[in-house]
Amino acid sequence: MSVVKINVLTVPAEQRETLEKRFASRAHTVESSDGFEWFELLRPVEGTDTYLVYTRWRDEESFQAWMEGPMKAAHQGGGEGGERPKPAASGSTLWSFEVVQQAGPKGAS
Repeated sequence: MSVVKINVLTVPAEQRETLEKRFASRAHTVESSDGFEWFELLRPVEGTDTYLVYTRWRDEESFQAWMEGPMKAAHQGGGEGGERPKPAASGSTLWSFEVVQQAGPKGAS
């Protein structure tokens, strides 16, 4: 059964645009990873400064392989002058779930 990883990011208002631009610039880096099934970046609408980064994977092993390979490399890249850019988020927590039920729209394949 698939696993879901939700990275809960605390992002101050002045860093929202920076965070979204960084995700946009790496938009397709996860899509070709073995076992990857889905990604969504969820922006808070009201009452919170928390973004959710939702990814779904075939299994825990696929997620771990991505964490140790492509994700690690993407986060170690330097910015201008070879310096690593300051994080846009002021805090991060990773939630892990197993999919036990799922449904889609009727008639969708």
